Amino acid sequence: MNLIEDAREIPETLARAIVEDGSSNARKLASSVKDEDRLDVARAVVFGVVSAYWKELQAVSGHDWSLRKLPVDIDVAPVTAEAEEQAESIGRAAARLDVLDASYMIGVLYTGMMPAKFRARLGAYYTPPALCDRLLDMATEAGVDWRSARVLDPACGGGAFLAPVARRMAESHSESCPKIALKNIQRRLTGFERDSFAAWMSKVFLDVTLGDLCSEAGTRLHSVVHVCDSLKQMPVGEGFELVVGNPPYGRITLSPELREKFRRSLFGHANLYGVFTDLAVRYTRPGGVIAYVTPTSFLAGQYFNALRGLLGREAPPVDIDFIGKRKGVFADVLQEALLATYRRCGDPCVARVHCISEEPDGSIKATRAGAFKLPENPDQPWLMPRTEAQDALVSRISMLPDRLADYGYTVSTGPLVWNRHKSSLRNQPGKGRYPLVWAESVRSERVFEFRAEKRNHKPYFEPKADENWVVTDFPCVLLQRTAAKEQFRRLIAAELPTAFIEEHGAVVIENHLNMIKPLNGAPRVALAALAVLLNSNVVDQVFRCINGSVAVSAYELGALPLPPPEDMKEIEWLMKKRATHETLERAVERLYINGAG
Repeated sequence: MNLIEDAREIPETLARAIVEDGSSNARKLASSVKDEDRLDVARAVVFGVVSAYWKELQAVSGHDWSLRKLPVDIDVAPVTAEAEEQAESIGRAAARLDVLDASYMIGVLYTGMMPAKFRARLGAYYTPPALCDRLLDMATEAGVDWRSARVLDPACGGGAFLAPVARRMAESHSESCPKIALKNIQRRLTGFERDSFAAWMSKVFLDVTLGDLCSEAGTRLHSVVHVCDSLKQMPVGEGFELVVGNPPYGRITLSPELREKFRRSLFGHANLYGVFTDLAVRYTRPGGVIAYVTPTSFLAGQYFNALRGLLGREAPPVDIDFIGKRKGVFADVLQEALLATYRRCGDPCVARVHCISEEPDGSIKATRAGAFKLPENPDQPWLMPRTEAQDALVSRISMLPDRLADYGYTVSTGPLVWNRHKSSLRNQPGKGRYPLVWAESVRSERVFEFRAEKRNHKPYFEPKADENWVVTDFPCVLLQRTAAKEQFRRLIAAELPTAFIEEHGAVVIENHLNMIKPLNGAPRVALAALAVLLNSNVVDQVFRCINGSVAVSAYELGALPLPPPEDMKEIEWLMKKRATHETLERAVERLYINGAG
């Protein structure tokens, strides 16, 4: 692509296309470089982009301020002439965009060129400007005063939140003396970032965001971004009125010291975003607000029960917005995510829920889904509507006391992790071999159909002497462990037929299936009736109001609110009468209405 002769002469839509196209080419360049060199190349290319971006803006504004110097620990690696030309083209085109759009697109270029392991270690995924604005609007509704609030982003990356926060602060002081307004912002805005190059980008984009104010004040912004490991920092002063951001995601192995420090919010392995949520609670002063973009998995997963308890006790939710699309919202991220505000030391109250989606013009549309209250024990899964149609359902069932344990059942994962026992898989039946039940054997509409048709799936398992623990010789309900929210049905269950077990003596169940099995002795609800219940439309909707990931976990199944077990006699009677699917669906729906009435 040729250099742009004058970025001021091109339309914004074309500038965006140039940045996107150039970024795609730059990522291809990075993919051809050895992993050990990719970070240096990424930083060199992005430094070239930012340098061209800054130079073009200075020419447009008539300023003559120098670009901030790179940190001393960053050396810009040499790149090819073609890469230099590409970087300059991207930077000059980006100067035609609003600073928030430009900073996001350049940030995504940087993370997209990073080595995968380095990006995973940082958990670096930048937030689109429209979502940043929506979250800051939610913070405003929660009571944040941009004229006075002290604000911290403890993982500020390239400044996705710092820049729009600075803009709101500046706008709130539009009538003030520029020097006083700038000093005010300087005192109240703080960012922490572990990656010194990303921290440098934050500083540059803050310079651009506050360029007019700095010009009027006749001075530049002193740095408000500190290069540090946020998890090891000590709280600053008396705390902040707002802690905001998109914390890093991904599992992390904490040092013994950090694990002890964050013990109150941990259960099992640690996830970065959970630890950063705990950190936000520590940094936010009483009455202050936490505004975070995070995955939805903390809403129900067992590994987050301590975190839910912490939030419920010390920072209950005020507003939660579910992002309608799981794909394409964050670059290279497939996790379902949400925006949320919490009030430090607030009283648990009815929190509002919205579903947000992107409009054709790139703006955000928020649609009311309803409201929810935290459970009495907030470390339990949080039951909340994801759509307006689910609001009435949540209101009805939130007080239902019965669970699978009250029916006489427990849930566990199928015991066989097949790729750890490949040598015992067989293609043909034989002595000492048992049918291997894969997730594909559990079909919709409660159908069990023994099959092994996918790649690497074999239909039989011959356990060695020390592998008999994988054998199952009792009836149970099998339920698929993975189902995305986009699927028509999240819960797909079928009874493992007694006749099938009797025919083969036993089976082996693979770990992509949940096993719902009698707890002690005879359960209070028949297996077949339980399968009907779990396959119903109503229970599928109930599960969607609990679940926060593609996994259908044993823990979440055990938390499902269920009708009283004695009421399930009607379902058992209808099954004996060979009632139609539609009749059974209506009966289950009545049970939920009557049981919650």
